Amino acid sequence: MKTLRLILGDQLNHNHSWFQQTDENVIYLMAEMRQETDYVKHHIQKVVAFFLSMRNFALYLKKNNYQVVYFEIDDAKNPQHLEALIQQTIEHYSIQKFEYQLPDEFRLDEQLKQICQKLSISTEVFDTEHFYTTRTELAEFFQGKKLLLMENFYRMMRKKHDVLMVGANPVGNQWNFDHDNRKKYKGEVPIPKAKTFRKNVEKVIHQLEKMEVKTFGFIDAEKFNWPTSREECLEQLDYFCHHLLKHFGDYEDAMHTEEKFLFHSRLSFAMNSKMLSPKEVIEQVVHYYQQNEAEITLSQVEGFVRQILGWREYVRGIYWKEMPNYGQMNALENQNKLPDFYWTGKTKMNCMKHSISQSLEEAYAHHIQRLMIIGSFSLLTQMHPDEVDAWYLGVYIDAIEWVEMPNTRGMSQYADGGILATKPYVSSGSYINKMSNYCGSCHYNVKDKLGEKACPFNSLYWNFLDDKKEHFKNNQRMAMMLNLLHKIPAEELYQIKMKAKEIMGGWILFRTIFLELFQL
Repeated sequence: MKTLRLILGDQLNHNHSWFQQTDENVIYLMAEMRQETDYVKHHIQKVVAFFLSMRNFALYLKKNNYQVVYFEIDDAKNPQHLEALIQQTIEHYSIQKFEYQLPDEFRLDEQLKQICQKLSISTEVFDTEHFYTTRTELAEFFQGKKLLLMENFYRMMRKKHDVLMVGANPVGNQWNFDHDNRKKYKGEVPIPKAKTFRKNVEKVIHQLEKMEVKTFGFIDAEKFNWPTSREECLEQLDYFCHHLLKHFGDYEDAMHTEEKFLFHSRLSFAMNSKMLSPKEVIEQVVHYYQQNEAEITLSQVEGFVRQILGWREYVRGIYWKEMPNYGQMNALENQNKLPDFYWTGKTKMNCMKHSISQSLEEAYAHHIQRLMIIGSFSLLTQMHPDEVDAWYLGVYIDAIEWVEMPNTRGMSQYADGGILATKPYVSSGSYINKMSNYCGSCHYNVKDKLGEKACPFNSLYWNFLDDKKEHFKNNQRMAMMLNLLHKIPAEELYQIKMKAKEIMGGWILFRTIFLELFQL
C-alpha cells in the first residue's frame, strides 16, 4: 500500500515515530505555499526561517533514505494550496492511504478534516508527539472550575512530569520564584554576545520577490541569525545553558535600550517549529543546573521551566478549549485601528520606539516588551483585537496561532473577558520606568499626566480605567485602581481624558493620511 504522509512547516520533529524506520512505500510531502504566506502578512524573517527550516528537514529525510516530495515556493508545479497539493500528489503517485499529524492551528485542523472527507482513499491522523499535554488535557483538568488559574495547572504539570521535584514537594520547598524574577538591568552584569549563525539567505529572498509574496520588517540577507536546522537549534540550547541561564531569571522581565536580548534563550522558534521538543529543552536546562548549583540559583531555572512547562502548555490548552469562538472575542468592545508606527517604529515614545523597532529588525521581542509595552499601549488606546492579533501573528518569528492568540487576545488585550487573565495587563509609565531605562532618555516625562511632554501612558491609563470602569466594577483585582480613579478630582480627570483623546485622535488621523499616501 502506497502511503502519503503530510508534514506541515511547524512539524519538523526529527524524533517523531514516523521516522523510526524507512519504508519504500511511504512518501513524505512538504511544500512552501502561498496559502501560508498570504493568510496574514508576515515578517520577512519569519517566512525565510520557516522555509529554510523546512528545506533542511527535507534534506535530512532524504539523506536518511526517506522518499520526499518537496515544493519550493517558486516551483511551477506547486499548486500553492493545501487541498490541491494533496490531490495532485495522490494522483501522481497512485497513493492508497493519506496520513497527517494533528495541526496546531484550528484553521488547518478544519481544512484537513474537510480534505479527508473528500478523499476516496483511507486516511489516518497522528499526534505530533511534541507537547507534554494532549489538546484536551487542560480542559479536563479544569472541568467544573470557574477560574483557570495557570499556577494550579503548572503545579500539576511539575508533579506529573517530575520536574524540579523531590518526591511530592518542589525543590527548595517553593513552587514559584516570580517575585525574584523582576530585577531592573543596570549593566551590573556583563551580557554575553548573542549566539549568531550568519547565513546567506539571498536565494530565498529572491524567490519571495519573484513570487511577489508580501512581507514586512527587515532582514540582512548575508547575516541571517536564526537557527534553521536541528543542529543549530541544539547549539542555541547549549549556548543558553552555558552563557545565559545563570542570570536568566533575575532579568527575564527587564528591558534596556542597549540590550535587545539580555539573557533570553531565543529558543521559541526552535520549539514552535518542533526542531526542539519542550521536554528535551527542560531536561537539558535542569540537568545543567544540577551540575552547576554552585553558580546557578534555583530561581533562574524555575522561571525558565515555568514559561515552558507551565505557560506554553497552558496557553495551548486554552486555545483548543475555547476555539473557534476565541478568535472572535472582543469583550471590551475596542474598535480603534493600529497607528502607522507599528510598521515603522517612528514614535517619540522611547519604549514603543525600541520595542517596535526591535520587532521589525529582529522579528523578536521578549515577553515583557510584547505584553507590557506594545500590548499595554494597544489596550490603553483601545485597538480592535483583530488588528492587534494580525500584527502579533505576522511580526514575530515564533508566532503560530495556538500560542500567539491566547497571549495576545487573552493575556495582552483582555478581549476574552478574563478567561485567561484575571485582570487587564496595563500600566502607567511608572511600571516601564521601574523595569527599564527607556524613560530616562525619552522625549516625554514619565511623571507627568498632563502637558505637552506628559508620558502618553499616564493619561491613556486613567482614561482606559474610566472608560471601562463599568466592566471592571466587580473585579476584585481592579478595586484598588478604581478607588484611586474615583479620588481624582473631576476637573483633573476631564483634562486627563481630553489628553488621552488627543493622543488617540492624533495618530488615528495621521494613520488615515499615511495609508492613503502609501496605499498600505
